[in-house]
Amino acid sequence: MIPCLFGSFFILQPTHSFPHAPFSGHRRRRNAVHRFIFSQRLRRPPVMDKVFNKLRNLDAYPKVNEDFYNRTLAGGVVTVVSAAVMLFLFFSELSLYLYTVTESKLLVDTSRGDTLHINFDVTFPAVRCSILSLDAMDISGEQHLDIRHNIVKKRIDANGNVIEERKDGIGAPKIERPLQKHGGRLGHDEKYCGSCFGAEESDEHCCNSCEEVREAYRKKGWAMTNMDLIDQCQREGYVQRVKDEEGEGCNLQGSLEVNKVAGNFHFATGKSFLQSAIFLADLLALQDNHYNISHRINKLSFGHHFPGLVNPLDGVKWVQGPAHGMYQYFIKVVPTIYTDIRGRVIHSNQYSVTEHFKSSELGVAVPGVFFFYDISPIKVKLPNFTSKLYKMLMFLLLPLTALNICVFPL
Repeated sequence: MIPCLFGSFFILQPTHSFPHAPFSGHRRRRNAVHRFIFSQRLRRPPVMDKVFNKLRNLDAYPKVNEDFYNRTLAGGVVTVVSAAVMLFLFFSELSLYLYTVTESKLLVDTSRGDTLHINFDVTFPAVRCSILSLDAMDISGEQHLDIRHNIVKKRIDANGNVIEERKDGIGAPKIERPLQKHGGRLGHDEKYCGSCFGAEESDEHCCNSCEEVREAYRKKGWAMTNMDLIDQCQREGYVQRVKDEEGEGCNLQGSLEVNKVAGNFHFATGKSFLQSAIFLADLLALQDNHYNISHRINKLSFGHHFPGLVNPLDGVKWVQGPAHGMYQYFIKVVPTIYTDIRGRVIHSNQYSVTEHFKSSELGVAVPGVFFFYDISPIKVKLPNFTSKLYKMLMFLLLPLTALNICVFPL
C-alpha cells in the first residue's frame, strides 16, 4: 500500500508473509476475549444478530489487526505534518469568515431639513478663556452667536494643567418683570434693574450683569470699547479677572447642532457681533488685536463615530509665527451611511480639509480660528458583510475530508 501524499495518523505497511510461530501470551488472551464475545453473541436473539451484521457491513473503515502493521519514523513525521496542515486550513478559513468586507457606494443625498452634529475639542495655549468665544452661522441666515449649550471651558496653565473647569454661560438670572429702573431707590419687595447703557430693547429691559450688557451691545451691533465705565463690570471685577488670567490658555470642548447647510463656526477673541453683514468682535477693552492663536485640535468630527472613520484634523497642531491674523479651515463634509455586519445603521459624516492663514497685514482679519464647512451633494454608503457560514463550512470540510480519506484509506 502506497502512503497518502498528505500523511496519515498511522502509516499502513502490510506484511506479505507471516511466520508460523506458536501462539504468544498476547494471542492467547486475545482468543479468550474472542471466545467470551462469541459466547455472549449466542445469547442474543437472531434478529439482533441480523441488525448488527448489516451495521457491520456498512463500516467504511475496516480495522486491521495490530499484528499486521507496524509504526515507522517516516509515518510519525508525515502524521505531524498532516496535523499542521489541517490546523492551518482550519484557522485560515476561520479568519476569512471573520474578516469584514466593506464596499463603497455613491448615492445622491436627497435628505432635507436634517441637522449637522459637530463635535470638537480645541486647545488654545496662549488665549485666556475670558476673552474666547464660539460663534456659528450658516448661509440660511441662522446665527448662533456666543453659543453656550453643551460647551465646557477649561482654564489651563502654561504646562497644560487644568486650573478651572466650568460650563460656559451667563451666570446671573434675568428678571422677567422688573419693578425698579436704574438710578432710583429700591422700595419694599422691589428688585434691582441695571442699565444697558443705551442698548435696551425696551423700557422693561434690564442688564444686571456685565455679561448681559455685552449681550445687549452685541445685539445692537456695537462694540464695547471701555469696560471700566460699565457699573456691572466694575462691580464684578470683570476687567481685573481678565487681567488675572494673563499667561493662561483655554480648552473648549463640546458639541453643536446646526442646520445641514453650508456655514461656519469659529473661535474668536471677544464677543462677536454683526455689523453691515460682517462679523466683528469687541476685544474687551484690551485694545490689542495681536493675539497668539496657536492651537491644537484634539478632536473634530461631524456626526457619530463608526469603525474605520478617520478625521483628518484630529491631533493637528498649528503654531503662529511672527504675523498675526486668522487661521481658516475649509472643510468638505460628505454624508455617510455605515451599516455593520449586524445590520445596525449609523448616519454620520466624513470630511476633507484645506488650510489657509490670513494675515492682518493684508487687511482686516479678526484674530481667531475659523472653520468653513460645505455639504457634499453626494453621500457614501458603506455596507459591511462577511462570508456566509455555509461557504466557510464547505471550504473547510473539503480539504479536511480529503485529508481524512488519506489518513483512513478504504
